[in-house]
Amino acid sequence: MAQHWQELIPIDRYLVTSNGLLHEYDRKVLTFLYQPLIGSTCLSLYMTLWAELEENRLWSESSTHHLLMNLLSVNLKDIYEARLNLEGIGLLKTYVKSDESGRSFIYELHPPLNPEQFFLDGMLNIYLYRKIGKNHFSRLKRFFSDKQKSLEEDYVEVTRAFQDVFASATPGSLQYMQEHSEELEAEPAQEFIGRQDQKPIQIDTSAFDFEMLMAGLNESLVPQKSLTKKVKEVISNLAFLYGISPIEMKNFILGAINEKDEIDIEDLRKGARDWYQFENYDQLPSLINRTQPAVHLVQLTEPKTQEETLIRYYETTPPIVIFKELSGGVEPSVSNLKILEEVMIKYKLPPGVVNVLIEVVLRKTDMKFTKGFVESIASHWARLKIKTVKEAMEAARKEERSFKDSKKTGKSTKQKPIRTEVLPDWFDDKGKESVKEPAKENNTELEARKRAIEEKLKAFRK
Repeated sequence: MAQHWQELIPIDRYLVTSNGLLHEYDRKVLTFLYQPLIGSTCLSLYMTLWAELEENRLWSESSTHHLLMNLLSVNLKDIYEARLNLEGIGLLKTYVKSDESGRSFIYELHPPLNPEQFFLDGMLNIYLYRKIGKNHFSRLKRFFSDKQKSLEEDYVEVTRAFQDVFASATPGSLQYMQEHSEELEAEPAQEFIGRQDQKPIQIDTSAFDFEMLMAGLNESLVPQKSLTKKVKEVISNLAFLYGISPIEMKNFILGAINEKDEIDIEDLRKGARDWYQFENYDQLPSLINRTQPAVHLVQLTEPKTQEETLIRYYETTPPIVIFKELSGGVEPSVSNLKILEEVMIKYKLPPGVVNVLIEVVLRKTDMKFTKGFVESIASHWARLKIKTVKEAMEAARKEERSFKDSKKTGKSTKQKPIRTEVLPDWFDDKGKESVKEPAKENNTELEARKRAIEEKLKAFRK
C-alpha cells in the first residue's frame, strides 16, 4: 500500500463537483448522524469542499491541496485519511488524472442519506447506536422525526386531479413541441441541476463466499431462488457488520425462511444481531477499524524475521483478540473493552498501535490493565503522532532504554516499576537481525501464555 505522499502532494490541483444539489438540511444530517462516525476532520473537509461550490452551482474553480491544508489547518496526511473515510462512507468519489503538467483530482460530493434511510439502514444506524448510546440515539430519532398527520373524520378530500383542471394538448401544440424538442432539452455539454436519492452503504457481495453458503443450504433443501439480489446484499452487509462466516450465516437463513420459502430480511437481521449480542455480552459492533488501516501498514512483504512476523500479526489482528491471547484466553472485562475503545477514539491510535500498547502494559504491570497507566502511554504516543506498529515498537524500546540508563546512572525517574518487568522479545534490538529462542521465564503461567502466542505465530506464518 502506497504512503500518502505517494498518492497526494501539496501542489496537486483539484476541482470540486456535486453529484446533486446539496440542501441546507444536509448540514444537520452530516453534523448529527455522520460526524459521530467519521470525526470532525472528515466533516470539516466535506464542508470546506462544499463551500467551494458557489450557490446553486455544480462545479468549483481549480485549487491546490496546499490551499486546502491552510484552510483546514491540518497536514496533508490528515486530509488524505479524511478523504478515504469520506469515500468509504459514501459521501465522496475521487477521480485522478496525471499528465505532463502534473496530477489533478476531481472530488465529487455525494449527498448524505436522508434521516429515514439512515435510521433504517441496518449498518450505519447500528454503528451510531453503539457510538452514542441509547439515550442520545433516541434523542436524535425524535429530532429527525415528527408527528404523523392524522386528518379528522369530518374532513373530506376535495383535491382535483390533473385531468379535471387541465385540458389535453391540441394537435397543433403537439406539433409545435415536436418541432422545438431540442430547445426543451439541456444545452450541449450542460446538465440540469437536480438531485438523486443517495444509495445506502452496500458491501460488495463478492466479499462473501456465497458458494460455500449455497453448499450448506442445498443440504437443508433451501431453494436457490430465495437468495434474491436484495437478500444477498443484506447477507453481505450482515457478514461484514457482525463478522459472520458462511457456515454461521446458514443457521440465520434457516431461521428466517417463511412458509413461502422466502427469506424474511427483518428476521435475518434480528437473528444476526441477537447472536452477536449474545456472543459479545449484549454489546453492538463499533465502527472502530478492526485491524490496522491499509494506509498505516508497513509490513507489506513476506516476513523474514521474528519481528517482521510480529508486525504483520499486529497489523492483521484486532486488539480484542490480542488482549485475549495475552491474557491466556480470558475474555476482557467490560471495563477493559471500554478502556480500549476510549484509547482508539480519544487518542486516535490505530488498532495495530493499540496492540503494541496492550502487550507493553500487560507485561509491565503483571497482567493488569489499569486506565491511568494505559492513558499515560497512549497520550504520549499520540503526541509523538505514532501511527504504525513499527513506530510503536521503537517508542517502547526507546522508553525502556531510557529507563535502564537512568537506573545505571542512579537518576530518579517518574515512572516507578510496579515489579521486575517481563519484557517482550522485540524489546531487544537484536531481534531485528535474526530469530532467537525466547528466554525462559520463572513464572510458569506467563511461559505457558508465551508458548500459546508463539504457536499462533507459527500457524499464522503457515
